Amino acid sequence: MRKLRVGLVGCGRISVVYEKALAGLKDMAELICVMDILPDRSQELAARTGAKQVLTYEEVLDEHLDVIHLATPHHVHAKQAIDALNAGINVLTEKPMAISLADADQMIETAAQTGMKLGVIFQNRYGDTAQKMKQMIEKGELGQVVGARSFLTWIRPESYYQCPWKGKWDTEGGGVLIDQAIHSLDLVQWLVGSDVEWIHGHCDRRVRTTIEVEDIAEAVIRFKNGCMYSLYACNYYVSNEPIEIQIYGENGKLTLRGNTLVIELKGQEQVVIASSAVKDHPGQDYWGNNHRRQIQDFYRSVLEDKPVYIDGSEGRKALAMVLGVYASSRKGLPIYLA
Repeated sequence: MRKLRVGLVGCGRISVVYEKALAGLKDMAELICVMDILPDRSQELAARTGAKQVLTYEEVLDEHLDVIHLATPHHVHAKQAIDALNAGINVLTEKPMAISLADADQMIETAAQTGMKLGVIFQNRYGDTAQKMKQMIEKGELGQVVGARSFLTWIRPESYYQCPWKGKWDTEGGGVLIDQAIHSLDLVQWLVGSDVEWIHGHCDRRVRTTIEVEDIAEAVIRFKNGCMYSLYACNYYVSNEPIEIQIYGENGKLTLRGNTLVIELKGQEQVVIASSAVKDHPGQDYWGNNHRRQIQDFYRSVLEDKPVYIDGSEGRKALAMVLGVYASSRKGLPIYLA
């Protein structure tokens, strides 16, 4: 099997996760080049990995790559992805895929027109406990899914927002919702397995008053299958507590707290499944261990020319929900999604 030629664009906080993941996938891919607008960061990563340091995105596109990983600021994902796709390079971008649906749609359209593959990182779907939940729901063990909820209480101190593009609507695209809780939104909509009918939400900036974007968001989201989803997220808590996601069905409920799944079905004893995975990357605990699984899956899609599991259309779903909450909050009214 041939090895993919891979480039990493963006050598900030999350790059350590890619470094570790790619080191474990050397049978599938070779990291050819790294690039960051801050040359010191790409130079350090190049020194550690043996990859070539390039100084501009245009140079990256000239490296005859098979795959580009985008770990760059949110507002440049769309242009960088579209340029790469048009250059004949497959793209796996960090979430959110864009900060507007128009940009997301252009990315999806470009991938279709060029025949290249576009993937969006939502690594939490690949977790063992999340996969167990999905299997149980699809098998009908929960019966009709009628409710869902998610709670995220994390901390992002003032120092986090010293990054020039963070905390601004035109570059980050939002705050706690688009940057942190988007993973919860993605997991819930994936588990529920239905399109959204309407969203009624509210966002505010209560503690981090030096930023433009929200530090708290709450919403009720109704899916077309009748499921009602209650969402809460803030990033001004005192610590990064485990995220809790619950799916409630006619026959019981599934509660995921961090990596521990509690299964409560009517007439059966409670079952607790604790993930056996241990942290295997040098980054933050809340990033989880599943980047490698998603990257490996994307590489297989490229090598075997198979559909991408979390492609642009899948990545768009959580973005549409995030932007729907923002729109509802601005208008003070429910927003109906097409």
